[in-house]
Amino acid sequence: MKKLILFLFTVTFFTSFSQTEDAWLFLKDKPNKTSYLNNPLTMLSQRALDRRANLNISLDSLDVPIDENYYNLLKKESKITILGKSKWLNAVHIQGEVDDIQNLITSYSFIKNIEFANKSLNTSGKSSSTSKNILPNHYKKFSKTTSSFNYGDAENQIKMLRGDFLHNQGLTGENQIIAVIDAGFLNVNTLDAFQRIRENNQILGGYNFADRNENIYSRDSHGTHVLSAISGYIKDKFTGTAPDAKFYLFISEMVESETVLEETLWVEAAERSDSLGVDVINTSLGYTTFDNPEHNHSYADMDGKTTFISRGAEIAASRGMLLVNSAGNSGGGSWKYIGAPADAPSVITVGAVDASRNIASFSSFGPTSDGRIKPEILGQGQSPAVINYSTGEGMTSSSGTSFSSPIIAGLIACLNQNQGFALKSSKKTVDNFNNYLKQSVYESADMFDNPQDQHGYGIPNFEIALNNYIASIAAVNDSSITELKVYPNPITSTFTISIDNQNKNDYTAQIFNLLGKKVLDIKNINSRIIDVSTIDKGVYLLKISSAHQYRTLKLIKK
Repeated sequence: MKKLILFLFTVTFFTSFSQTEDAWLFLKDKPNKTSYLNNPLTMLSQRALDRRANLNISLDSLDVPIDENYYNLLKKESKITILGKSKWLNAVHIQGEVDDIQNLITSYSFIKNIEFANKSLNTSGKSSSTSKNILPNHYKKFSKTTSSFNYGDAENQIKMLRGDFLHNQGLTGENQIIAVIDAGFLNVNTLDAFQRIRENNQILGGYNFADRNENIYSRDSHGTHVLSAISGYIKDKFTGTAPDAKFYLFISEMVESETVLEETLWVEAAERSDSLGVDVINTSLGYTTFDNPEHNHSYADMDGKTTFISRGAEIAASRGMLLVNSAGNSGGGSWKYIGAPADAPSVITVGAVDASRNIASFSSFGPTSDGRIKPEILGQGQSPAVINYSTGEGMTSSSGTSFSSPIIAGLIACLNQNQGFALKSSKKTVDNFNNYLKQSVYESADMFDNPQDQHGYGIPNFEIALNNYIASIAAVNDSSITELKVYPNPITSTFTISIDNQNKNDYTAQIFNLLGKKVLDIKNINSRIIDVSTIDKGVYLLKISSAHQYRTLKLIKK
């Protein structure tokens, strides 16, 4: 009898499934955009506006919400169901019968075009049919966690990347907000390992887009493990890579199914992150195949501009957020490539290595279909330590690029904490400090001069990345003080500033630490010896200026 019931359910499911289709309605305009742009706080928080100002990113029509009148008219349509929307793409995600969807474009003049998830229904666009035989099984997208009596700690996964150097410089993610977009955060509200961030009010909120409710501590433990790699803390046993960051937790993934709706929900979560002023987004998700095989993406679609989610990711990066995404776990299969949105050009895509720095066989390959290097960098994704979600009292071993991504994301936030230091030292308008940050990380990696399809640029060194970042900022800020000497550098207790200029007394200097705090003020430079014996060891920024000239240099105190 069970078999008969199952058979009838299957027939019914596929019959009803064949009658409906997912599609995105792209709208022509936003009639009220002027009003919104004149009142930006109706769209974005003050922190989001401040982040845009710091990065010299202007507001534009992409920030304006979908027109409410258009949305309400579509909502009244009885033959379609609205499942989601995106202001960035000015699109509404709907479901309905194909004919009913197609008729909408003649019924409403504000609809620009319709894009079906089933690409064969579109008048133009790529077909996924060429790669159906080599697409991965999406049910294996999350590697399972395996407990071990020897729980270990996070030392190897952090020191491999020289994340400890950032922490020793006071860069622990403070004043950074990270959004984790994932499948669920079971027990984060109760586990001891998250007590520190709960008590310090580091969890700012979140939203469950999958269920359209506020219950973020639900659904799945995958996001719990991911979050622990960044923020988990057990004294003397475990520390995440950005223990002092703050967090928004968003659920966009539904592990019980795989549908294109999840791409739309991710874009909604990214839009919410932007509006709240988030600095870094970690996503340990990726999309290539779906329950409806007609919706599957092909390798040709992995060009960073075809899938809905990757288009959204590019806009997210253009708003000033740093996006970190797992490469995927398909490296050992016939489909070995990264998924979306890891293919987006502006996303920092992370592959996986083991504890000995060897590439993990499951780590997905690049390049993108248009020939770009992906993944860019690697972190420990084979058996790194994460918090045991069921007890929270010890570590457990897990594998997947799902975990190398947050390990890296936390350190990206720590490095981005240095942005305040960069802004204080800058006198020039910089298009986007994020580009300097990403390039500094890539150039620090051990295979930067010889990237490979599965390794990308290799394993980054965040000590080198920090130095590269400071140097790039200094180069941006460099001006016309050409006859300048600072020696020795690195320094111990004293150093000399020498300027070959008759108006030496017109120059002043300040030394800032990596948190942007001024630690020394020097007046009237005149080839004098500067005593820095009271300054702690570390990396500093020396800013020398006069009324019309300035120069910024990196100082290293041994």
